[in-house]
Amino acid sequence: ATRWPKTDLALMAVALLLYVVGVADPHVAIGVSAAGVALNALTALAGHARAGRVRWPCATLFAVTGAAGAWVGSSVAKMIDGHQLLLIFAVAMAAVGLSMLRPRVVVVRPEPTLTLAMAPRVGLAGAGVGSAAGFFGIGGGFLIVPGLMASTGMSLATAQATSLLSVAAFGATTAGNYALSGWVDPTLVAAMTAGGVI
Repeated sequence: ATRWPKTDLALMAVALLLYVVGVADPHVAIGVSAAGVALNALTALAGHARAGRVRWPCATLFAVTGAAGAWVGSSVAKMIDGHQLLLIFAVAMAAVGLSMLRPRVVVVRPEPTLTLAMAPRVGLAGAGVGSAAGFFGIGGGFLIVPGLMASTGMSLATAQATSLLSVAAFGATTAGNYALSGWVDPTLVAAMTAGGVI
């Protein structure tokens, strides 16, 4: 048995921006972390794509439907007081921690090909995960990986590589929505992105 070997960078980024960097507005912390995580995900995606690990049809459908969900989720989150949003965010972080304690069984199986029968499952999973990612202002990697595995049957390693397109799409959508409200600081995004690339 094994556990998901990755957590969500944006979960840590929001906390670090608030409590280490000293960003005062939770909405700004969420907007900046979403933008930074999206750019860093693209960097990681390039390496996995060159290695042929990304299942592009599944990745694209999940990302497109999820980006629409992320816009809705982030629009709802923008209407909530920043400090109340932090409380909800804290509950989400606790849920992530608990989920990582559960053992996962590694199943070896052939990698899937997107079919018409599979497409509705992938699209609905993408929309649901994207909505949550947009609402919490997270890349959603810890949700995307199991969402891809459940809706397509792909392996953990392939789902992790494939998830990066959705992480980038959800983060970019959320950041774009927050930027419309003036809650994205380009200087902080640049610093976070440079650190992530390094």
